Amino acid sequence: MRGKPTKAEKVRRAAEHPERPGDQCEAPPGAWIPIVNRARCEAKGDCVEVCPYKVFELRRIDDGEYRALSFGARMKVFFHGKRSAYAPNGDACRACGLCVVACPESAIRIVQRTATA
Repeated sequence: MRGKPTKAEKVRRAAEHPERPGDQCEAPPGAWIPIVNRARCEAKGDCVEVCPYKVFELRRIDDGEYRALSFGARMKVFFHGKRSAYAPNGDACRACGLCVVACPESAIRIVQRTATA
């Protein structure tokens, strides 16, 4: 039986993923914004492990965000320790897309920053 994949294996798989979005780490920092869907995130931490720019962290979900979730999503988040991925260093994002394809819940997307974002 094979154990949990290593960080290097996760990064390699994410880098080779054919549906990897973004600019392949060529975007200027802050041109793209990572968005985490709290209702989907299970705080497994793959985003933290694969991001070369240390954009993500795992922490307890904010109370306001928790209350704004649907009942089903609140139960899911509760059973996963009321933790979620956050992107406190989102301005460092270079649009690699590694986080998007590494997330087992498909809870992350990256969007291009607009003048109003």
